[in-house]
Amino acid sequence: MPANQAWVDIAVPRPSIRFPGVSMAGFCHRASASVDISMIVHPSVTLLVDLGGGEGVGYEASGGHQRGSVVAGLLPGDLRVTGRGAGQLLQIRLDPVAAAALLGGASAELSGTVAALEEVWGRDAGRAEDRLRAAASWDQRFAIVVDILGRRLGGHPPVDPQVAHAWRRTLSSRGQVRVDGLADEVGWSRKRLWSRFRSQLGVTPKRAARLVRFDHAAHLLAAGHAAAGVAAENGYADQSHLNREIATFTGLTPTALAVAPWLAVDDVAWPDVAG
Repeated sequence: MPANQAWVDIAVPRPSIRFPGVSMAGFCHRASASVDISMIVHPSVTLLVDLGGGEGVGYEASGGHQRGSVVAGLLPGDLRVTGRGAGQLLQIRLDPVAAAALLGGASAELSGTVAALEEVWGRDAGRAEDRLRAAASWDQRFAIVVDILGRRLGGHPPVDPQVAHAWRRTLSSRGQVRVDGLADEVGWSRKRLWSRFRSQLGVTPKRAARLVRFDHAAHLLAAGHAAAGVAAENGYADQSHLNREIATFTGLTPTALAVAPWLAVDDVAWPDVAG
């Protein structure tokens, strides 16, 4: 890991500790270190669970500041994770279909925002944090998350199978899929797919495709690929088109995005999406 990063230890679940549509990683940082990392948007609803003591982890979003555990919806805007002193943070990424099943309508309503975990889970949030802090290892924590999510599954109606299919196709095509084609595949009109997708996942199919395509391009840039080649591989009209999308999603240039600390740990924390 680059020396300028405060996160010095990353834990990931064993292959046997998995939950469909969910990925997890645990982060620890030094007692003497400070953390100030800008989040790079990705196609997931993100739970950031603060397991440390002392000052804990803080979040700067939409001009406000809060501490504790939060849920970042799809496209949460500018979000910075900050903190001082030793700490531990559990990051849980839910793909939009899993988020809808586990959080209900709140997952779609969270799009574009960041909310305290207790606002979404109520008293269950505090109970979950207590269980996770008491665990003796990251493996135990990951197993606890799987148990908690399993208990919550079925508490909300699932998304329409057509919407789930459209999301999976968007992901598998790396965002290079047309909405008209998706509508034909599921036997719906374009208008109906647009409406149901947006109401259940929190973004339109077109916006979802742009986000997925951007995410893949961002990881290629972080892996050292040239911007011109990344633009061509991901179906952008030209490099200027890619530059505009990066600016829209992050406010950064391709060069700055390529060295963003948020992406620098992805090959360890989220190997399924990095590169």
